[in-house]
Amino acid sequence: MNHDSSPAGPSARRIVLMAVGSYGDVHPYIAIALGLKARGHNAVVATCACYRKKVESLGLGYRTVRPDCDRVDDPSFMTRYMDPRRGTFRVLRELFLPALRDSYEDAMAAAEGADLLVSHTIFYATRLVAATTGIPWVSTAITPSALYSAYDPPLFPGRPAISRLLRPLGPRFWKGAWSLAGRATRHWAEPIRRLEAELGVTPVKHHPLVDAHSPGLVLALFSGVLAAKQPDWPPQVAVTGFPFYDRRDGEDPGLPAELARFLDDGPPPIVFTLGMSSANVAGRFFEDSLAAAGSIGMRAVLLGKRHGHVEPADPAKAIWCEYAPFSLLFPRAAMVVHGGGIGTTGLSMRAGRPMLVVPFSHDQPDNADRLRRLGVARVLPGPRYDARRAAAALRMLRDDPSYARRAAEVGERVGREDGVAAACDAIEGLLRPGRDGNGAGPPRRGCP
Repeated sequence: MNHDSSPAGPSARRIVLMAVGSYGDVHPYIAIALGLKARGHNAVVATCACYRKKVESLGLGYRTVRPDCDRVDDPSFMTRYMDPRRGTFRVLRELFLPALRDSYEDAMAAAEGADLLVSHTIFYATRLVAATTGIPWVSTAITPSALYSAYDPPLFPGRPAISRLLRPLGPRFWKGAWSLAGRATRHWAEPIRRLEAELGVTPVKHHPLVDAHSPGLVLALFSGVLAAKQPDWPPQVAVTGFPFYDRRDGEDPGLPAELARFLDDGPPPIVFTLGMSSANVAGRFFEDSLAAAGSIGMRAVLLGKRHGHVEPADPAKAIWCEYAPFSLLFPRAAMVVHGGGIGTTGLSMRAGRPMLVVPFSHDQPDNADRLRRLGVARVLPGPRYDARRAAAALRMLRDDPSYARRAAEVGERVGREDGVAAACDAIEGLLRPGRDGNGAGPPRRGCP
């Protein structure tokens, strides 16, 4: 059964945050919902059924929206959708857009009685609900690549190497490239266009997959250290900082006792971990990671579900751990090896540790390259990851003090940010009398 949390007082507003995807997609909205709840609002997270327990255990309101992401732990399923070249295309064309009508119906039910809607980047139904009901809404971008800029172009997930080579060509080239890419992919959005027409909603002027921003407020839910606000972003964009959340189903147990003892009993280790999606297409990642750490004489923490038959031979040198809060573990690491998902990227930056980023698909290559350009990371694409290459990259990170120095500087800057507070401030600002999330005046039907 869906349920809401109880309002704390007469000034409470019902704010529904709609998000689907992996943990990295959903956790930022849980963090903001908790912040809104602490301020006395009735915060509701509308998300996949597989996250119901996590949301409800935190005392937040919950509503179910489709599509569900319950197969994110299925390796055969994820192999198709984490493909470096075609993964993003498949996620949109095969998962989210075919479910658009279901998403809209669920979102309409979740929005009943809401004072404000907050939408995940690719949960396209929220805009349609706002347009048909007049409920104010806020759009968000959880990664820099979701806010295209010709002045700071992202790496396209299917062609990161080519994007990197062409990056120096400047804004004039990238404006043309983006226009060309938009024309080539506009047909992807036909399900949105059809539903817009059926509902009588004014269509998005440009590309509904990437240009459907709220005219009232867009929250960039990442640090300005990773991507500063650009001159060609919509003027209503507010860069909040990362809204951090890394608890497991509501519990906050600290570090597992065995892991805490391992950390206490020796020098800081290398932490090897992949995100919820990448872990299922990682191949020999953990085997190669264990070998790489051993070859350069460093201890290792292998973090994630047990993979294959990997078992550290010496418990003093390496340990398996299925789960640990990154916010507690990463500051005790010497280096962090991760897949480049936005949640892990933010927590690694705040920890102030050098990184080896192993991107596979979607936003990961762009996040990885931004960390590389900050001077805090080296990048080894997932399909090329093996023990020899990983050891060489880790040795460079360890032996070049500039990585540790720059990582500490970045960690200090990110640590001063409070993404949850900034997002909540912006949301509450939009709810002041005389303002709404569809523009400056009263709600109106069909606003883009």
